[in-house]
Amino acid sequence: MHGIWGGSEGRFSTALHQLVERGWTVTTDALPAWVVHELAEEARRLWHEGKFRPAGIGRGTGYRVRSEIRGDWILWWDEDALTPIQAIYWAEIERLRQVLNEALFLGLIAFEVHYAVFPSGAFYRRHRDRFLTADERVISCILYLNPAWSEDDGGALRIYDPDGTAHDILPRAGTFVLLRSDTVEHEVQPTRKERFSVTGWLRRRAREFRM
Repeated sequence: MHGIWGGSEGRFSTALHQLVERGWTVTTDALPAWVVHELAEEARRLWHEGKFRPAGIGRGTGYRVRSEIRGDWILWWDEDALTPIQAIYWAEIERLRQVLNEALFLGLIAFEVHYAVFPSGAFYRRHRDRFLTADERVISCILYLNPAWSEDDGGALRIYDPDGTAHDILPRAGTFVLLRSDTVEHEVQPTRKERFSVTGWLRRRAREFRM
């Protein structure tokens, strides 16, 4: 393994520039295909074993499952009990955390991540990834796990620029997205078949919010 983007300084510089200038970046082969394949196989197996739970919105006492807003199911990873393939991906994100801190002084200290699946017909309405009363999430990291995905399958990640311009990203296996958790609005278009991903957040220390 040679790190995200194969250890290429040129590819990293391009991704970093895009992340700074527009708040998001996407690449199609940031990780080796075998890593993506093994993650996909594990996610599908755990899904069919019934390990996933419906995702919700909000946090703490405000947490609710609202299928009219988001319809995905998730399975959180346990940092203390990672499977071998999860440990490989976690190590790659840890290296990414370090280089982002060196380049942008983001103060990233932790990573949280889950598998996600959108069953056929599911979607996630337009939103940002950072909670209104908590600012720990800084960078969202999404790795898609779906081979042979076409536009007819739906399920695109739609990212919005501040001027309202929309960019659709198909969730094909190996596609890797970074976006700012606080500013970038995005949604998942209705999918026509099961749509798998590894979705996580690089975090900083929480600041105190006063309401």
